[in-house]
Amino acid sequence: MPAPLSTQLQYTAQSFGDISRFLREGVADEESRQLRDSLAALSQHVESAVRARRLRSAPTDILHCVEQLARCVREHQLFLTGLGSAWHAMYELGVYQQAVRELRDAIGAWHAALERRSASEAARFDAFELLAWRTLGEALLVIDMYEHGTSAQSEFARPMAAAAPRRPPLLGRLRRWLIGR
Repeated sequence: MPAPLSTQLQYTAQSFGDISRFLREGVADEESRQLRDSLAALSQHVESAVRARRLRSAPTDILHCVEQLARCVREHQLFLTGLGSAWHAMYELGVYQQAVRELRDAIGAWHAALERRSASEAARFDAFELLAWRTLGEALLVIDMYEHGTSAQSEFARPMAAAAPRRPPLLGRLRRWLIGR
């Protein structure tokens, strides 16, 4: 059984780009692969916006990155609604979807502050970056729970014949031993 995503990623994710590269690695099924691809795109857009802001690029360049990021978040939200019932049965997916909504709102607030050249832009950026890390962390948890949940469910779905034979209860064995004498 492969190590959980959280263990594999523990000391390697130092940027949003690291998360993007990590997401391209292991895949459990088609929907999992598509979610990983969507998250990788989201992570790349976050990385681009953060890099543009930290390098103090021209305000129009930062705005352009933020607009692309906002579009990517909307596409990602739409993708999440189309996931199968196994995903939607998970509590963690609902928590993740809430985190994505909060990220979308933070991006909107940061975008508005950028457009107005507001003094609150730095605080809006900090709030966005914090939510971006939290959201991507929630995403990794969802993938990890799903992929390990599917393997655990497939273990339970095995035919009973493949399971190890059960020993009779202690009382039954004792009774047979006493009667057999």
